[in-house]
Amino acid sequence: MANMLAIIALQAPPAGPNRSLMVMLIYLASFGLIAWFLLIRPQRKMQEKHRSMLETLKRGDEVMTEGGIIGSVVHLQDDRVTIKSGEARLVIASRRLRGDCNRP
Repeated sequence: MANMLAIIALQAPPAGPNRSLMVMLIYLASFGLIAWFLLIRPQRKMQEKHRSMLETLKRGDEVMTEGGIIGSVVHLQDDRVTIKSGEARLVIASRRLRGDCNRP
């Protein structure tokens, strides 16, 4: 049986350079698609959600920072948000806010 498989393998035409190149291109394309759907696409969706949250943010909204501090928005600037948490007022870079926003 093993001899028969060896004879069949020897009789098969050798894979040319074009065939191995085609297989390599298929592997690269499939890896690119997997990377797109598992890494890049979800990250872009999260960025778009964060950007839309920042655009609709207004005074009085309750937000959470990446560090877990919860507070109400007091003042908005282009790239900074001032929040009041307890008795403290914190100036936070807007990119440090999480996507969680509760409107009163």
